[in-house]
Parts: sequence; structure tokens; C-alpha cells
Amino acid sequence: MECDKCDRDAVMQAAYSGGHLCETHFCRSVEKRVRRRIRSDTLLDPEATPDDPETWVIGLSGGKDSVVLTHILDETFGEDPRIEMLALTIHEGIEGYRDESVDACVELADDLEMRHELVSYEEEFGIRMDDVVEDDPENMAPCAYCGVFRRDLLEEYADEYGADKLLTGHNLDDEAQTALMNILEGDVKQIAKHFDASIGDFEERAEQDDFIPRAKPLRDIPEKEVALYAQLMELPAHITECPHASEAYRGEIQELLWNLEENHPGTRHSIMSGYEELAELAADRYGGDDEENKDLSECEQCGSMTGSRICRKCRLLESIAAV
Repeated sequence: MECDKCDRDAVMQAAYSGGHLCETHFCRSVEKRVRRRIRSDTLLDPEATPDDPETWVIGLSGGKDSVVLTHILDETFGEDPRIEMLALTIHEGIEGYRDESVDACVELADDLEMRHELVSYEEEFGIRMDDVVEDDPENMAPCAYCGVFRRDLLEEYADEYGADKLLTGHNLDDEAQTALMNILEGDVKQIAKHFDASIGDFEERAEQDDFIPRAKPLRDIPEKEVALYAQLMELPAHITECPHASEAYRGEIQELLWNLEENHPGTRHSIMSGYEELAELAADRYGGDDEENKDLSECEQCGSMTGSRICRKCRLLESIAAV
């Protein structure tokens, strides 16, 4: 089948749009959509100048999503003096899997001549995820531990490096799954928190103390298209699932969305379109200056902001240490 824009063979058919694109036009399409999202989110502060540039910290795991994001950001802003970018990689301590992804991160950062920083659970917390999974003191899915620790380190080091924005490689599938999970769980406050963390107004969020605005420029791109782009561009991505991944509920939602998308193309885009509007309404009620956020205080052990005496990360570390 030929590309809609030229006479070359198509490498991708998008059922949600009916489009057929060759390698060149497909890659341009992905880049165009990412850049459009960056513009619509006003990711770059209009007041940034070469004398007072913004600092963007990119969460680079070495997987397809973060590698594609880093590549497109460098292609778009690598020569822009208003932005300084650095890649931050978190090593969780998963034998084989994370070592290979770190190699991919180092290779990409070297290729792009981008500053790259590596932080590990072992150095920061004195633990490795392999050991946590084996002991499992809280009887939780491995992702529950890892998510808390990774978010903490991303935020801590983004702050240490003076980040104005923290960018992550969440794609359309990731975001649609989270949206559907929040809706099915009836968790309106979590919907508001999701909006504040990744969709809301950057200027307003930057004014909140102890909070670095996040951005997800890939959130319009389906996962399979991200993977295809990485392959066609020959990017050094480590495309392998974590051996400890076991989020059963998210897996069910993922399969549900795959089936819906196959039978009703465009479902993921529709979910996100409606969800972002609903999330903004929820954020108006529960986000920003609500009473719950006013009660936040510093964790007695690490100083991070929490609604409890001790934050979730420190409670988990105490539980692990007690085993």
C-alpha cells in the first residue's frame, strides 16, 4: 500500500485516522505531533532568554519512550540558547535489565552530546529492587515500591539540578490507561492531582513552592508508533519489559483498551480529550489551594512534602529495613 503523501510504500497504517504513511512521512508526523503538543502546552516559557535560559530535566530510562522523547527534544531545541537540557537516569537495581538500559542512555547522551546524570537506589536508599522484590515486606506489587522511589529521586534531583520543567516519556497508551483507571476507581482527587502534575498551567504550577512542573510531550503518540519511530530512526532504545512488572489491574485496563481501539479506532484519543477537560474541572475543586494541600508539611525524616508525619517513601524504606 502506498503512502498518502507520496508513491513510496507505507510502513504504518493508522486506523484511528485512516492514514497510510511511508517511513519519511511517518517520522515527520510523529515529530510534528510532539512539537504541536509542546506548543499547545506552552512548554517553553516565553520569557526565557539566552541570558536566563530554562533548565529541562528529562527522565531518561533507556526505554523506547524516553529515548524517542530525548531525541526529538534535542532535534527541536538542541541549538536553542533559551533551553539547557540534561538527561537523568534512575538505576533501580534490576540485574541485566537496567544495566542494558543504562548502556542505551549513555550511548544516546554521548551521541547527542547531552549532559547525563545517573542516580541509583543503592546509592540513595541502600537497596536494590531485586532484593525488595524478594523480601516484599508490604506484600505489594513491585511497581508500587518502584514507582514511589523513582518519583522521589526524579523530583529530588530535578530540584537539585535547578529544573524549571521535568519531562517524562509517557505515551498515549500510558495516559489513557491512567485516565481510565482513575475514572473506574472513582478517584476524583487523583484525577485532579494527575491534571496538576502533567496537564495544567505551567506558570501557575511553577509558583507553587516545592513543586517542579512536569510535562509529557509524547502523550498524543500511541505506544506502537513510538516503538516504530525508535526502530526506523535506529535509536539505541532498550525495548524489553521489566522482569518485575506485575501491575495486574493496569494490565487488564491495557488489554481492554487494545480491544476497544481495535473495534473502535480513536478510543484512546477520545478518552484523553474528554478526560483532560474533566480533569481541569476536578482540579478547580481539589487542586492547587485546597484544604488538603494546605495541610502538607515536611517529612520528619527526609524533608519532602507530605500529608503525614512521615512520607510514603520513608515508610516503605523503614518496612524494608525491618525485614
